[in-house]
Amino acid sequence: MPPLLSDEQTMIAEGVRAFVQAELQPHEALVEKLDSVPDDLFREIQKKAITAGYYALNMPEEHGGGGLNASQRCVAEIEFGRTSRALAVICNRPAPILKSCVGDQIETYLKPVITGERWECFALTEPGAGSDARAITTRAVRDGDDFVINGTKQFITMAMRADFIILFAVTGIDSTPKGESKRITAFLVDKDTPGIEVTPLDVVSNRGMKSCIISFTDVRVPARNILGGEGNGFGIAKSWIFSGRVMLAANCIGLAERAMKIAAEWANTRTAFGQPIGRFQGTAFKLADMAMEIHATRLMVLDGAAKMDAGTITQREASQVNLFGSEMAGRVTDNALQIMGGMGITKDMPLERFWRDARVERIWEGTSEIHRDIISKDVLREFAA
Repeated sequence: MPPLLSDEQTMIAEGVRAFVQAELQPHEALVEKLDSVPDDLFREIQKKAITAGYYALNMPEEHGGGGLNASQRCVAEIEFGRTSRALAVICNRPAPILKSCVGDQIETYLKPVITGERWECFALTEPGAGSDARAITTRAVRDGDDFVINGTKQFITMAMRADFIILFAVTGIDSTPKGESKRITAFLVDKDTPGIEVTPLDVVSNRGMKSCIISFTDVRVPARNILGGEGNGFGIAKSWIFSGRVMLAANCIGLAERAMKIAAEWANTRTAFGQPIGRFQGTAFKLADMAMEIHATRLMVLDGAAKMDAGTITQREASQVNLFGSEMAGRVTDNALQIMGGMGITKDMPLERFWRDARVERIWEGTSEIHRDIISKDVLREFAA
């Protein structure tokens, strides 16, 4: 393990890696073939993860979670990145925003998610509001002690299995010094509430982990299910957004290291023109670039996680980690596939799956373009006259 890690981090990484190799990777081919995780397999893995202590690692210890901080969690995420997301996600690391639960919400939503009795999904993105999250149009209108919700969410991961939805909706318009602003509020919405319809999407990345459309038609939710206070949706969502961006890059390290290992083993044994292809600079230099970029991403992830723990991470820093890590995974998987030539694109080898799965990393926690916009604007402000 890299010397940058403490003994505790090393122990976490080694334990999760052993679990991933023994309990998750053997099922990858089945999940890829079925485009789903069979219910019995899902429950079996979930039970093993809970027993091994690799479930709800990021949740508070006082409620039964693992209590890992960001610096500890990121090394676990690197190891979870070494397998299919459809399998890794079964070892649920619940949305950090659920730490904002209060009162009855703790018993109804937070604790059951930690114990594995319930499952959540995070619903912010809409057909007309992806990178521009403030463009959401889903509305929640007050009606006595309830809110009535209408709208559509899109690309919502794990909505098919979720028992409840962390939903963001507009509850009004506020006047600010910069003009009118939507009042965006987070709700905890039970999925079996009348008026909710979930439709799976067919996508090329991460087979077995369905992204879905969720439609809300006159869905009635009690006001007590507001999470974090009315109008504070984005305020509490920052914990999810910054964490998601750093941990995405951590996952990309695991994926990229696995791809590099396969490519390097191939380069050592595949011969052409009388020698292993790894002796040709055209191949060898690709491996050098992979190793360099993976290491750089590791440093950025560890730095970002440490700043999350210190409460000092900025939006720019979170975007830098996400952008570099996601684009690194794209380059590494593409070059690994190139080294393997025709075999790389066959279903007999996992690299074509790694290549497909890596593609979405540049989209779903903020597109590369949005991250570059955030970073560049901050640089310009920093050096403005």
